[in-house]
Amino acid sequence: MSSRDTDRVASAQQTLDTLYDISQLLNTGLDRETLATCVEMIERGTNPEALAAVVQEMRKEKAALSARDVE
Repeated sequence: MSSRDTDRVASAQQTLDTLYDISQLLNTGLDRETLATCVEMIERGTNPEALAAVVQEMRKEKAALSARDVE
C-alpha cells in the first residue's frame, strides 16, 4: 500500500471516528458498523432523509416485535 493510500485510509478512519463520537453524543444508537454502512450509502447517493426514515421504521418494527415476544 502506498503512502498516499495509507493516508487516505487513516483519514477515512479518523472521519468515521469523529462521526461515531458525534453519533454517541446525539444518542443515535448506531454502532460503528451501522454508521459506516449509512455513511457509505449516503456517499453512493442515498437520500439521507429517506435513510433516516428507514432506520426509524426498522426500530419501530423491532420494538413491536420485541413487545409481541414478551407478551
